[in-house]
Formats: sequence, structure tokens, C-alpha cells
Amino acid sequence: MQRQSEILARVREGGSVSVNELSSALDVSPSTIRRDLHQLDRAGVLTRVHGGAAVTASDPDTLRPFDAVARADAEAKTRVAVAAARRVRDGEVVALDIGTTTARIAQELRGRAITVVTNSLAVLDVLRDDEAVELILLGGMVRRSYHSLVGVLTEDAVHQIGVDRAFIGTSGIASGGQVMDSTFVEVPVKRALIAAAREVVVVADGHKIPGSGTLRVCRVDQVDVLVTTDGADELILDECRERGVEVDIA
Repeated sequence: MQRQSEILARVREGGSVSVNELSSALDVSPSTIRRDLHQLDRAGVLTRVHGGAAVTASDPDTLRPFDAVARADAEAKTRVAVAAARRVRDGEVVALDIGTTTARIAQELRGRAITVVTNSLAVLDVLRDDEAVELILLGGMVRRSYHSLVGVLTEDAVHQIGVDRAFIGTSGIASGGQVMDSTFVEVPVKRALIAAAREVVVVADGHKIPGSGTLRVCRVDQVDVLVTTDGADELILDECRERGVEVDIA
């Protein structure tokens, strides 16, 4: 069933998700979500927890969540990446957040005379051999499964820099103008990158609007540009526009 596949993808992406988040994102009743979660739990592909569901340790995709997410919505992520990379001018200092979409942006920026600042090991892998790009890797604790560097050392490093544009990923943009995320240890770094940037660009393919998330990263009025794809909730896009965000449908 397509809905259950979407539920499983969202649980794998965030590590956990609530019934209310799934109900809102998939536009079905909480009771329907609970039935789906019960069936998926019985199948052994996720674990029911109070108020929602979490990844199952025996699920092979939970051992490599970055790769699992990268396979999902690949075409949409590429469209977002191409549109985002067009905004970068030669000579700029660009920050790339962690995530599969920002790793694709890095692919589009290869060969450009720019400086890239990142806490993403996936971005490092893309750009490490590119002599045209000046690459600054932020220090910190390695989070291997998500190909990222996190923690107080990463945050402190961000506070030493200023960037022209920061490309920020998200697990969802909620009604009411909130940019959300589900990975708690990465949210402080996202906030630091936003504070360091002269322009903030949120990159999110359409299914992430509204998407999911348990912790607020920022308000949309702290965002300058949203790059997304068709399929995004039009009411939320209108809310973003009303708050001064430029919405780019890739």
C-alpha cells in the first residue's frame, strides 16, 4: 500500500514520528494511521511506541538511513538541487547543511570558483577532489549513519564564519510558518548556519510540505527563499509568501 510505504519512509528518515504528524502529512485520520502502524509493527518493519512509531533495529535501512533517504524521491531532490545551485554566484561563500538534497547541490556546484562550508561528510565526498572549490569542513562529533558532524564543536566553528548563502534541509514545513526537523542533535547546527548567513535558502521537495518534524528549527520569516517541487501544500506556500519568502517551484 502506497500510504504504508510513505509512513515507513518518514519513520526511517526521522528515526521516529508521531501519529498526529503522519495524520496531518498524509491527510487521513489518526485511527487510520494507528491501524497502519499496527500492521507495519506486526510485519516487523517498524516499532510502535506511545503516540507514534520508531525505526526497528533489525530493519537494514535503519543501519544506513542516509542512503535509504537518498533513494527516496531522487528525481525531485535533483530538481531542487539544480534550481538551488543556480542561485550561487562565483566567488561566494556557501554553507551546505547535512542531508541528501544538499549533497546533490554539491554535485551541481562542482567546478565552480566558490567556497563551500559544510558539516556534511556526504558533501565532503562530492567535493574533496574538486580543486576549483575551496572546501571548509566544520569539526565535531561524527554521526556516521547520517554522514554528518554535530555537537558543540561544530556549533562553535559555525560562529567563527559568515556566509553569503546557507542551504538548509528540513523534514517539514508546518502550517503556521514553522520550519521543522526530527533529528535533535542537528537542529542547533542548522540554527547556527542560519544565523551566519546573509541569505537563507530552505530546500525541500514537495512531500516535505507539510512533511514531519518534532522540533522547530526557525520561523519561515527567517527564511529568504524556499526551493521546492510540485506537490507541496499550497496553503503553506501561500503562508510563506505572505511572510516575505520567495517560493521557487523547481
